[in-house]
Amino acid sequence: MHILIVEDENLLQQQIAEQMLALGYSVEKASDGREGLYFGEEYRFDLAIIDLGLPEIDGIELIRRLRENDRNFPVLILTARGDWQDKVEGLEAGADDYLTKPFHQEELRARVQALLRRSAGQASNHWQFGPLQIFFEEKQVRLNEAPVELTSYEFNTLEYLARHQGKVISKSELTEYLYAQDFERDSNTIEVFVGRLRKKLENGDKFIHTVRGQGYRFEHRP
Repeated sequence: MHILIVEDENLLQQQIAEQMLALGYSVEKASDGREGLYFGEEYRFDLAIIDLGLPEIDGIELIRRLRENDRNFPVLILTARGDWQDKVEGLEAGADDYLTKPFHQEELRARVQALLRRSAGQASNHWQFGPLQIFFEEKQVRLNEAPVELTSYEFNTLEYLARHQGKVISKSELTEYLYAQDFERDSNTIEVFVGRLRKKLENGDKFIHTVRGQGYRFEHRP
């Protein structure tokens, strides 16, 4: 999962980023609304955490612009404001949920994971594809009821493909998802991750299919 954090309080921004990284998500950080808009328009995200009280462009206007530009990833808004009207305005602008500062990190984690499950069209964090089971929150995989040991990058590759099952995912899209912006990106490593996944999933080509010249499609074929 690729998460955008737009928060102008440096300490809070870092705390949120660390929690998202601990969950295995990749993160982009912005400190004002203008920078957040740039990231939101230029990169693919699975969810954004946006503070309402931002400099340059406030959070509500940022959300409106993202939605106008067809950026439909879930948005969780953060606000220190106690007025319920601000929360309503944020939701009406296109946000999906909100947290009022201060908040517990456990609640942030729960709301983020719930929004990600909802956006993927699943109420459960456990998906099954024939003999393959994926437990997203626990980051565990089982095949024919036996555990499969995956590295974090291998799991993230499998997760992204599974959450977009039936869709052709290019190597560049996978690379953008897997690597933070400040890391060197090498699409050749995607072939390595996919190759390892197929081997660890035994007949992995029953799940991960190569579409020549385009990328990969996740689809269970008995």
